[in-house]
Amino acid sequence: MKKFIKFSLLLIVLFFAYVVYSNYPRLNIITGFSAKSVCSCTFEAGRDLQSIEEGDNDINPVFYAENVVNIEEKSVTSTVFGLKKRKAVFKEGVGCILVPEDIIETTSFKPVRNFNKTNLQYPYGELPQKDTVFNTINYNELQLAVNNAFDNENEEIKRTRAVVVIYKDQIIAEKYAPGFNKNTKLLGWSMTKSITNAVLGVLEKQGRININQTNLFPEWQDDERSNITLNNLLQMNSGLEWVEDYNTISDVTKMLFLEDDMTKIQLNKPLIGKPNESWVYSSGTTNLLSGFIRNQFKTHQQYLDFWYSELIDKIGMSSMLIETDATGYYIGSSYGWATARDWAKFGLLYLHKGNWNGTQILNESWIDYSKTPTNGANGEYGAQFWLNAGGVYPNAPKDLFSCNGYQGQHVFIIPSKDVVIVRFGLTENPVFKVDTFLSEILASIN
Repeated sequence: MKKFIKFSLLLIVLFFAYVVYSNYPRLNIITGFSAKSVCSCTFEAGRDLQSIEEGDNDINPVFYAENVVNIEEKSVTSTVFGLKKRKAVFKEGVGCILVPEDIIETTSFKPVRNFNKTNLQYPYGELPQKDTVFNTINYNELQLAVNNAFDNENEEIKRTRAVVVIYKDQIIAEKYAPGFNKNTKLLGWSMTKSITNAVLGVLEKQGRININQTNLFPEWQDDERSNITLNNLLQMNSGLEWVEDYNTISDVTKMLFLEDDMTKIQLNKPLIGKPNESWVYSSGTTNLLSGFIRNQFKTHQQYLDFWYSELIDKIGMSSMLIETDATGYYIGSSYGWATARDWAKFGLLYLHKGNWNGTQILNESWIDYSKTPTNGANGEYGAQFWLNAGGVYPNAPKDLFSCNGYQGQHVFIIPSKDVVIVRFGLTENPVFKVDTFLSEILASIN
């Protein structure tokens, strides 16, 4: 019996040794992901550690990380078997920031927000909507379609957290998983790229930029990268080197979990393709665009305020927060937080061609540009938006375009149906069958 116990203990030790050895090169990224995730979900979304570790952090090998939450300091430290400790600190107004072990203080900047309430009904204000019944909607079919997006009891397959369906500016269906509700902030991941698109759209409307301009950065002035246009960056068709792989130590994981200044990693990459002929999905490009936006302002404070004063707060997305890196740049690729209802407001802005309750926030031409297919993407990508022009969802309208994020976050905008559909969860297509989800909802609206 003793030999069996010793043998079992040896197997356990060898197993843990193998786990550490096989993942050691990635430990900085594993603990960085874990600390950042737990910090944001705790202090930004107000969730408990158990739900975070069993939900957001149950990714192999992230679930090996041990997390310690310091409520007083508003920080989280994460290790794997005591190794590679990483720390994330919550800063009011800019969210959770990954910092080196020996540094506590990071950015001291904080955007100015305008939370003025309006005496209007949602989506243009905070008042509840009046009950509206559309005779063009089969509500039983609609509710069944929404219910089908969620797991049955004791299942963990679809893992949907929130669904909001808006038709003609009215919420016609809404559902949340246990532990989530209309006030829960949710991470959009790469849906944040579309927010970055909108900020650039505001600058374009103000006449401060144009999509065909070149010589975008001083660092490129003496080489062929000076010919890259703003359009090339927006369409991710610049020809710059980039690897977007979340399962390895790649450009994107190094950027998000190792870099203090996330605007620089794509900036310093060489040109390996021809602009407008080399489509490559790149979160680094979006953070480079965040750096480009910063360069349009004299001060960093003006840059921080602009995203909110000219866009986010103007359309009443009061729950939204875009997190920054350690140097104070918005992580426009990945870290936008808001309630499902506020994410839906963003979809409505684009559904209504840049107009928000009578105020033109973006030029209508900018909306058309954003959903114009880029070369080489088979009709699936425009300018920081995903498209259905190529029929990736065969049973949904071709004019659908969307904000998409890691693990199946979506804001679907469907002009021909006057519909915006929001879905948050932890599984993505094809595990979560997006085409079925869309087609079932749309079939209930005649």
